[in-house]
Amino acid sequence: MEDIFITNDDQRAILKTVARFVDEEVVPRAAKLDAEPDPAAGFSWEIVEKAHELGIRTMTLSERWGGLGTDSLTTAMVIEELGKGDIGVSVIFAQTLKIAQIMQKALNAEQQQRVLPKFAADPRGMLAIGITEPDNASNYFLPYPTPFRTQAQKTRGGWIVNGMKHFISNGNRASHYLIFVQTDRDKPMAEGATCFLLERDRPGFSIGRVHDKMGERLANNAELIFQDCFLPDGNVVGSAGEGFGVLAEFFPQSNAYAAATVLGVAGALHQKAIEWARVRVQGGKPLIEHDGIRAQLAEMRMLIDASRSYIHRACWLADHQEHGWDRTLGALPKAMASQAAWKIATWTMEIHGGHGYMKELGVEKLVRDAAAFLHSDGVNRTLFLKAANFMFRD
Repeated sequence: MEDIFITNDDQRAILKTVARFVDEEVVPRAAKLDAEPDPAAGFSWEIVEKAHELGIRTMTLSERWGGLGTDSLTTAMVIEELGKGDIGVSVIFAQTLKIAQIMQKALNAEQQQRVLPKFAADPRGMLAIGITEPDNASNYFLPYPTPFRTQAQKTRGGWIVNGMKHFISNGNRASHYLIFVQTDRDKPMAEGATCFLLERDRPGFSIGRVHDKMGERLANNAELIFQDCFLPDGNVVGSAGEGFGVLAEFFPQSNAYAAATVLGVAGALHQKAIEWARVRVQGGKPLIEHDGIRAQLAEMRMLIDASRSYIHRACWLADHQEHGWDRTLGALPKAMASQAAWKIATWTMEIHGGHGYMKELGVEKLVRDAAAFLHSDGVNRTLFLKAANFMFRD
């Protein structure tokens, strides 16, 4: 049954292209890349370059900058489709597609001209956003009144940045970054942080370790290290001290994109559960003929469909806020989709019995991948509290 939110032939063509890309380029590589012992080696430039050839990497850029101008709803559909092939591949492109969208709105004309043509033309152009720090993760989601540890001192013509970010998706692969830095040390991060545009080759900026993760291994997460890194005034995004305004104004669909990523994993798990239930005979008949298993497969379908509807509502309203955007939509879809995916992961493993615990059928990998988004893009408990604050603080 076709998604009711697919409303035109352009969407159908894009999703068909992405599905073919997943089948031909992602799925054949995913298990081997996931098994690489070096966490940096799970990333594949071949996948990125093929996505560039097909226009996937740049699809959220407007036609002016060489993209397709896809809206948030279509982009979420693409991200989910990528997630069906591998969660890490979905993550690296979700970050890039999202930040490209943001840059077109948040960067001024000079910054756009400096960054977007170069990014669009580079087959390996990837984007990252640096917010999370060892001491500040959930703090910025609420936000707690403490400053970022990564701080900048004003100097002639710009700012001197020192500090570190960690867990940054695409951190060691990006060509351009949006970095959130404390520029007023006497204020909490929500009032004294500034968003900066950062080019990879800036002196004083370097990459630290690539984090060794349980799952989502085809995406690299890394440390960003700043040692007297000079960023000129021309790299301030928006106004100094108003970094959280950039987050609030230009990131409404970020949570829904994260939800779409993990929903792709849920879809892959559900498909495996159905396929196994059809061929595995237990108690004299296929598992799918046992009422308990059939009912569980139906419940999985319900959780996936409900999560998808929530994601699509959030994405459509992010682009049409005048029709009733609700700030809880910037927090809850990811929590819902990740909880659904985790439940589906454990059920799928149980349906497979001992085979679900072994690596050869691929369920074990999907279980590790599904666990990532109980934490990634905001710990769920924190997101529930964030949504509650939106609901009741006003």
